[in-house]
Amino acid sequence: MNLVERVQAILLKPKATWPEIDSEPADAASLYKNYVMILALIPAVASFIGLSLIGIGAFGVSFRVPLASGLANMIVGYVLSLVMVFVLALIIDAMAPTFEGTKSQIGALKLSAYASTAAFVGGVFSLLPSLSVLGALAALYGVYLLYTGLPVLMKCPPDKAVAYTAVVVVCAIVGGVVIAWVLALLTPSPMRLGAVSAAEAVVAVVQQGASVKT
Repeated sequence: MNLVERVQAILLKPKATWPEIDSEPADAASLYKNYVMILALIPAVASFIGLSLIGIGAFGVSFRVPLASGLANMIVGYVLSLVMVFVLALIIDAMAPTFEGTKSQIGALKLSAYASTAAFVGGVFSLLPSLSVLGALAALYGVYLLYTGLPVLMKCPPDKAVAYTAVVVVCAIVGGVVIAWVLALLTPSPMRLGAVSAAEAVVAVVQQGASVKT
């Protein structure tokens, strides 16, 4: 099954697709190379285009993130999303016995990778920053994907899947907040740029006044 077919299958018919994923031979390298690293490009590139090339506009004012900052944001965001998939897999695997599941590193990585599909694909909305909230809503579908996949890949009882999903989602939210914080540090905002400009203006006035006195 090629990439496009797998994306369609996991998004449109997850309950039928998870058993196929569970039976497929896979390792971390192949999952990342053939799936995660490709899909993770969607939100990274879309965000760069939206912030640095298209820009943010409201009330007649537009703002574009400088290209250098946009590129840094794209690269760091891309790398952190790859790391997040792996960290989430570690959490899924570690929590399995708590919810009467079976520990499986590759099963947990499959689950983390494929459950992230909705968030990756939804990242295309970042092309227009004003629609980025739709990407966040699309990512919520990943919660359902996770819920339907846990009993299959981690072999937990269906009645434990809700609590298992909730714990993993909380961990994912914390990770997402950390990623957003890191990216915010790399992305200048109009407010921060305005503050810098004002500070530079004050310094210039002070320097001019000093030169007049001398």
